[in-house]
Amino acid sequence: MAKIRVNKNSLEYPREARRTLKPSYDPETFGRWSEKFARFLGTARFLVFMTTFVLFWVIWNSLAPEDLKFDHYPFIFLTLLLSLQASYAAPLILLAQNRQADRDRIQGNEDRERDERNMADTEYLTRELASLRTALSEVTTRDYLHTQLTDAIEEIVKKL
Repeated sequence: MAKIRVNKNSLEYPREARRTLKPSYDPETFGRWSEKFARFLGTARFLVFMTTFVLFWVIWNSLAPEDLKFDHYPFIFLTLLLSLQASYAAPLILLAQNRQADRDRIQGNEDRERDERNMADTEYLTRELASLRTALSEVTTRDYLHTQLTDAIEEIVKKL
């Protein structure tokens, strides 16, 4: 029996999945990480770390022996590092702000829907209360019934 050859490159068959060089990542994980990073950048701890780092850098490169200095007076490399840190921090902070804006928008929509339901419930209860008041105004009161019965008894007594 002859073996049938299948041409996998033809358009009749789907391609098999291949690994690509393009990295895959979960946007939610990256977003959560960016929020943590942005939150850290806004803390006193970060300011203390950054201030300590810059002071150490400047003092070391100003007072250390010449052969141990790695970034002389204008501190070009320090400026480069700070610029690099700022260039990464700004988009991450914006990403965190966008995620917060999305959460705020969703929360606002949920609040609006809850308020509409509460308003509908309040209107329903108001209508029911008005209906009960109307029904109660038509109900015979005890004093009225007492007066009517007393009058009826007096009439019966007079007739007897």
